Amino acid sequence: MSGAVPEGYDPHAFEPFAVTVDLAVFTVRDTRLHVLLVERGEDPYKGRWALPGGFVLPRESAGSAARRELAEETGLSEDIVSALHLEQLRTYSDPDRDPRMRVVSVAYAALVPDLPEPQGGGDAASAGWWDAAELGTLAFDHDRILADAQIRIGAKLEYTCLATAFCPPEFTLGELQQVYETVWGVELDRPNFRRKVLTTPGFVQAVEGSPRRTGGRGKPAALYRAGAATALHPPLLRPEGRST
Repeated sequence: MSGAVPEGYDPHAFEPFAVTVDLAVFTVRDTRLHVLLVERGEDPYKGRWALPGGFVLPRESAGSAARRELAEETGLSEDIVSALHLEQLRTYSDPDRDPRMRVVSVAYAALVPDLPEPQGGGDAASAGWWDAAELGTLAFDHDRILADAQIRIGAKLEYTCLATAFCPPEFTLGELQQVYETVWGVELDRPNFRRKVLTTPGFVQAVEGSPRRTGGRGKPAALYRAGAATALHPPLLRPEGRST
Protein backbone atom coordinates (compact mmCIF):
# COMPACT_ATOMS: atom_id res chain seq x y z
CA MET A 1 0.00 0.00 0.00
CA SER A 2 1.36 3.41 -0.99
CA GLY A 3 1.93 6.10 1.62
CA ALA A 4 1.01 8.85 -0.82
CA VAL A 5 -1.78 11.29 -0.01
CA PRO A 6 -5.00 10.08 -1.68
CA GLU A 7 -6.15 12.09 -4.67
CA GLY A 8 -8.79 14.63 -3.73
CA TYR A 9 -7.98 14.55 0.00
CA ASP A 10 -8.35 17.99 1.58
CA PRO A 11 -6.71 18.31 5.03
CA HIS A 12 -8.37 21.69 5.49
CA ALA A 13 -11.77 20.00 5.54
CA PHE A 14 -11.10 19.05 9.18
CA GLU A 15 -10.91 21.53 12.02
CA PRO A 16 -7.37 21.58 13.46
CA PHE A 17 -6.70 20.85 17.13
CA ALA A 18 -3.65 20.73 19.36
CA VAL A 19 -2.06 17.80 21.18
CA THR A 20 -0.47 18.29 24.60
CA VAL A 21 1.15 16.13 27.25
CA ASP A 22 0.60 16.25 31.01
CA LEU A 23 2.72 14.49 33.63
CA ALA A 24 1.72 13.28 37.08
CA VAL A 25 5.05 12.53 38.79
CA PHE A 26 4.86 11.24 42.38
CA THR A 27 7.41 10.52 45.08
CA VAL A 28 7.40 9.69 48.79
CA ARG A 29 8.81 12.34 51.13
CA ASP A 30 8.70 12.20 54.92
CA THR A 31 6.22 9.30 54.77
CA ARG A 32 3.83 11.40 52.67
CA LEU A 33 2.91 11.04 49.00
CA HIS A 34 3.99 14.13 47.02
CA VAL A 35 3.29 15.21 43.45
CA LEU A 36 5.34 17.51 41.23
CA LEU A 37 3.44 20.69 40.26
CA VAL A 38 4.27 23.88 38.37
CA GLU A 39 2.86 27.37 38.80
CA ARG A 40 1.52 28.62 35.49
CA GLY A 41 3.29 31.76 34.31
CA GLU A 42 0.88 32.51 31.45
CA ASP A 43 -2.84 32.63 30.77
CA PRO A 44 -5.06 30.72 30.92
CA TYR A 45 -4.94 30.00 34.67
CA LYS A 46 -1.94 32.25 35.24
CA GLY A 47 -0.78 31.86 38.84
CA ARG A 48 -2.60 28.55 39.33
CA TRP A 49 -0.83 25.27 40.01
CA ALA A 50 -0.93 22.54 37.40
CA LEU A 51 0.76 19.36 36.27
CA PRO A 52 3.91 19.86 34.18
CA GLY A 53 3.26 19.61 30.46
CA GLY A 54 2.77 21.46 27.21
CA PHE A 55 2.20 21.25 23.48
CA VAL A 56 3.58 18.48 21.29
CA LEU A 57 5.67 19.98 18.48
CA PRO A 58 4.84 19.14 14.83
CA ARG A 59 7.75 16.71 14.36
CA GLU A 60 7.75 15.29 17.90
CA SER A 61 6.26 12.19 19.53
CA ALA A 62 4.15 12.49 22.66
CA GLY A 63 6.78 10.61 24.66
CA SER A 64 9.57 12.94 23.55
CA ALA A 65 7.40 15.98 24.28
CA ALA A 66 6.67 14.69 27.79
CA ARG A 67 10.36 14.43 28.66
CA ARG A 68 11.19 17.77 27.03
CA GLU A 69 8.41 19.63 28.85
CA LEU A 70 9.27 18.00 32.17
CA ALA A 71 12.90 19.12 31.87
CA GLU A 72 11.99 22.63 30.71
CA GLU A 73 9.36 23.36 33.34
CA THR A 74 10.97 21.78 36.40
CA GLY A 75 14.70 22.21 35.81
CA LEU A 76 15.34 18.49 36.20
CA SER A 77 18.41 17.49 34.21
CA GLU A 78 18.11 15.68 30.90
CA ASP A 79 19.92 12.70 32.44
CA ILE A 80 17.33 12.43 35.21
CA VAL A 81 14.37 12.92 32.88
CA SER A 82 15.62 10.46 30.26
CA ALA A 83 16.04 7.78 32.94
CA LEU A 84 12.49 8.12 34.29
CA HIS A 85 9.98 5.37 33.58
CA LEU A 86 6.96 7.33 32.34
CA GLU A 87 3.88 5.18 31.94
CA GLN A 88 1.23 6.39 29.52
CA LEU A 89 -1.92 6.87 31.56
CA ARG A 90 -4.72 7.74 29.13
CA THR A 91 -5.91 10.37 26.66
CA TYR A 92 -8.12 13.27 27.74
CA SER A 93 -10.20 14.73 24.93
CA ASP A 94 -13.26 16.54 26.30
CA PRO A 95 -13.95 19.35 23.80
CA ASP A 96 -13.95 22.15 26.38
CA ARG A 97 -11.04 21.08 28.58
CA ASP A 98 -8.90 24.02 27.39
CA PRO A 99 -10.37 27.55 26.89
CA ARG A 100 -7.89 28.39 24.09
CA MET A 101 -8.90 25.79 21.51
CA ARG A 102 -9.66 22.11 21.11
CA VAL A 103 -6.80 20.34 22.91
CA VAL A 104 -6.30 16.60 23.32
CA SER A 105 -3.83 15.61 26.04
CA VAL A 106 -1.82 12.43 26.45
CA ALA A 107 -1.12 11.98 30.16
CA TYR A 108 1.76 10.11 31.77
CA ALA A 109 2.28 8.89 35.34
CA ALA A 110 5.41 7.99 37.30
CA LEU A 111 6.33 7.06 40.87
CA VAL A 112 10.01 7.80 41.39
CA PRO A 113 12.34 7.90 44.44
CA ASP A 114 15.10 10.41 45.15
CA LEU A 115 14.17 13.23 42.78
CA PRO A 116 15.79 16.61 43.54
CA GLU A 117 14.07 19.92 44.23
CA PRO A 118 12.59 21.30 40.99
CA GLN A 119 13.13 24.80 39.60
CA GLY A 120 10.51 26.54 37.46
CA GLY A 121 11.46 27.20 33.82
CA GLY A 122 9.93 27.69 30.39
CA ASP A 123 6.40 29.02 30.85
CA ALA A 124 6.29 27.79 34.48
CA ALA A 125 6.79 30.55 37.05
CA SER A 126 7.87 28.05 39.71
CA ALA A 127 7.80 24.36 40.52
CA GLY A 128 7.63 22.28 43.68
CA TRP A 129 6.69 19.08 45.43
CA TRP A 130 3.19 19.20 46.98
CA ASP A 131 1.59 16.87 49.49
CA ALA A 132 -0.92 14.98 47.36
CA ALA A 133 -3.46 14.99 50.21
CA GLU A 134 -3.39 18.77 50.65
CA LEU A 135 -3.91 20.20 47.17
CA GLY A 136 -6.28 22.92 46.09
CA THR A 137 -8.04 22.90 42.74
CA LEU A 138 -5.60 22.58 39.85
CA ALA A 139 -5.77 24.26 36.44
CA PHE A 140 -7.60 22.73 33.47
CA ASP A 141 -8.83 19.18 34.20
CA HIS A 142 -5.66 18.27 36.06
CA ASP A 143 -7.57 17.23 39.19
CA ARG A 144 -9.08 14.43 37.15
CA ILE A 145 -5.75 13.45 35.62
CA LEU A 146 -4.12 13.45 39.05
CA ALA A 147 -6.83 11.23 40.53
CA ASP A 148 -6.49 8.74 37.68
CA ALA A 149 -2.71 8.76 38.00
CA GLN A 150 -2.85 8.10 41.73
CA ILE A 151 -4.92 4.99 41.06
CA ARG A 152 -2.39 3.86 38.46
CA ILE A 153 0.68 4.24 40.68
CA GLY A 154 -1.15 2.43 43.47
CA ALA A 155 -1.63 -0.48 41.11
CA LYS A 156 2.10 -0.45 40.29
CA LEU A 157 2.85 -1.41 43.89
CA GLU A 158 0.47 -4.37 43.63
CA TYR A 159 2.35 -6.05 40.79
CA THR A 160 5.97 -4.81 41.03
CA CYS A 161 8.74 -4.50 43.63
CA LEU A 162 8.89 -0.72 43.21
CA ALA A 163 8.13 -0.08 46.90
CA THR A 164 11.59 -1.31 47.93
CA ALA A 165 13.16 1.60 45.99
CA PHE A 166 11.72 3.99 48.60
CA CYS A 167 13.36 2.15 51.50
CA PRO A 168 16.97 2.26 52.76
CA PRO A 169 19.30 -0.41 51.31
CA GLU A 170 18.56 -2.44 54.45
CA PHE A 171 15.04 -1.98 55.81
CA THR A 172 12.51 -3.45 58.18
CA LEU A 173 9.18 -4.80 57.04
CA GLY A 174 7.62 -1.95 58.99
CA GLU A 175 9.44 0.56 56.76
CA LEU A 176 8.29 -1.30 53.66
CA GLN A 177 4.72 -1.34 54.97
CA GLN A 178 4.92 2.43 55.50
CA VAL A 179 5.58 2.92 51.78
CA TYR A 180 2.49 0.94 50.85
CA GLU A 181 0.35 2.78 53.37
CA THR A 182 1.61 6.13 52.10
CA VAL A 183 0.94 5.46 48.43
CA TRP A 184 -2.31 3.57 48.92
CA GLY A 185 -3.67 5.82 51.66
CA VAL A 186 -4.79 2.81 53.69
CA GLU A 187 -3.85 1.22 57.00
CA LEU A 188 -2.55 -2.32 56.57
CA ASP A 189 -2.77 -5.24 58.96
CA ARG A 190 0.82 -5.85 60.08
CA PRO A 191 0.80 -9.67 60.44
CA ASN A 192 -1.05 -10.10 57.15
CA PHE A 193 1.33 -7.76 55.32
CA ARG A 194 4.37 -9.54 56.76
CA ARG A 195 3.02 -12.94 55.72
CA LYS A 196 2.34 -11.80 52.15
CA VAL A 197 5.76 -10.19 51.74
CA LEU A 198 7.71 -13.15 53.10
CA THR A 199 5.78 -15.71 51.03
CA THR A 200 6.19 -13.80 47.74
CA PRO A 201 9.20 -15.32 45.91
CA GLY A 202 12.10 -12.92 45.40
CA PHE A 203 10.40 -9.87 46.94
CA VAL A 204 12.79 -9.38 49.88
CA GLN A 205 15.91 -11.10 51.17
CA ALA A 206 16.81 -11.41 54.84
CA VAL A 207 20.01 -9.65 55.97
CA GLU A 208 22.29 -11.62 58.23
CA GLY A 209 23.55 -9.90 61.34
CA SER A 210 22.10 -7.82 64.14
CA PRO A 211 18.48 -6.66 63.85
CA ARG A 212 17.60 -2.97 64.02
CA ARG A 213 16.13 -1.40 67.11
CA THR A 214 13.00 0.52 66.13
CA GLY A 215 12.07 2.05 69.49
CA GLY A 216 9.37 1.07 71.93
CA ARG A 217 9.37 -2.06 74.07
CA GLY A 218 9.17 -4.58 71.26
CA LYS A 219 12.07 -6.74 70.20
CA PRO A 220 14.45 -5.41 67.51
CA ALA A 221 13.14 -5.84 63.96
CA ALA A 222 14.83 -8.08 61.39
CA LEU A 223 16.42 -6.37 58.40
CA TYR A 224 15.80 -7.12 54.72
CA ARG A 225 17.02 -5.93 51.35
CA ALA A 226 15.33 -5.93 47.96
CA GLY A 227 15.18 -9.39 46.39
CA ALA A 228 15.91 -10.42 42.83
CA ALA A 229 12.32 -10.31 41.61
CA THR A 230 10.95 -7.40 39.56
CA ALA A 231 7.33 -8.55 39.50
CA LEU A 232 5.23 -9.94 42.33
CA HIS A 233 3.68 -13.40 41.88
CA PRO A 234 1.12 -13.47 43.39
CA PRO A 235 0.42 -9.72 43.45
CA LEU A 236 0.19 -7.90 46.76
CA LEU A 237 -3.30 -6.51 46.34
CA ARG A 238 -4.58 -3.39 48.05
CA PRO A 239 -7.21 -4.27 50.65
CA GLU A 240 -10.73 -3.01 50.06
CA GLY A 241 -12.61 -0.95 52.58
CA ARG A 242 -9.68 0.03 54.83
CA SER A 243 -8.54 3.64 55.03
CA THR A 244 -6.40 5.82 57.24
